[in-house]
Amino acid sequence: MTTDDPLLSADPLLSAGDLHITFPGRRGAPPARAVDGVDLDIKPGEIVALVGESGCGKTTLARSLLGLVAPTSGRVTFGGKPLDYAGRALKAYRKRVQLVLQDPSGSLNPRHTVYEAVAEGLRIHGYGGDEQATVADALSRAGLRPPERFFLRYPHELSGGQRQRVVIAGALVLEPELIVADEPVASLDASVRGEILALLLKLREELGLSALVVTHDLGLAWNIADRVAVMYLGRIVETGTVEEVLTSPQHPYTQALLSVLPEAPGDPVVLTGEPPDPSRIPGGCRFHARCQVLASGEAERAGVADRCRTEDLPVLSGGGETQVACHWAAVNVSPSGV
Repeated sequence: MTTDDPLLSADPLLSAGDLHITFPGRRGAPPARAVDGVDLDIKPGEIVALVGESGCGKTTLARSLLGLVAPTSGRVTFGGKPLDYAGRALKAYRKRVQLVLQDPSGSLNPRHTVYEAVAEGLRIHGYGGDEQATVADALSRAGLRPPERFFLRYPHELSGGQRQRVVIAGALVLEPELIVADEPVASLDASVRGEILALLLKLREELGLSALVVTHDLGLAWNIADRVAVMYLGRIVETGTVEEVLTSPQHPYTQALLSVLPEAPGDPVVLTGEPPDPSRIPGGCRFHARCQVLASGEAERAGVADRCRTEDLPVLSGGGETQVACHWAAVNVSPSGV
């Protein structure tokens, strides 16, 4: 992305500021801090990939941005206005921001035809126009042509890729400004994934759609995103343009995620243990218990090992500049480190 790219100067369409989402602990356990201080901006026409392991908080963050989970503290704004969680205001917001789920089989009612599935959003929002023409247009934009051929089909009569296109058509029918796609190709065959990613890019080009793509797959982020935000244990630990983050990762966690891609040079980094419990977030850098840089002695040689274990790192800002929340990266890789 070049420095004269309009995405760098545009005001955010959707913005999260110091977002915290806490869930009560079970059987007297401490509260789980699923999202523990996140700033994130998505600009008009921008595709942002939110990446991380399962359990890192990325789906909870996405649900909050959709208005499905109210934050414990912090704010979500859309078009510069705070998100209103009152019923009528939230219904209007959900028309402008649509969700595309991971499993099209689970998100489509097996008893509803394709036409009914796509028209459902129009009926919920009291659409007064030509329903059939609008459904046909959405199906056509999603790559199901001629659309009338699919009207009376049921989900079980479609391929996995066709079902995902129906889900996308159901989102497009309301003409949203932003879609949140949660693992949009995870359940699809490799041969179909590229088609769905190409469709999302085409929709951005044709309609000016913005998108937040939630994924554990950095290869997918490389193919579709303008910007990437890497999340670990409730916080974004590295962010920047996809080219900068994925060709020159600064955070050890990002380096480990990239190392397991088939085309990555060298041996994969095997992280020890599971991500820590969000109800027991460790002091210092929240990644330090699994960090290969700390375990190898590199952090000690750089003079930051004690800081890694004891000194917390600030929340990264939500803008487009490259940032990393890592004591070691701050002194060894780039002055942009926190």
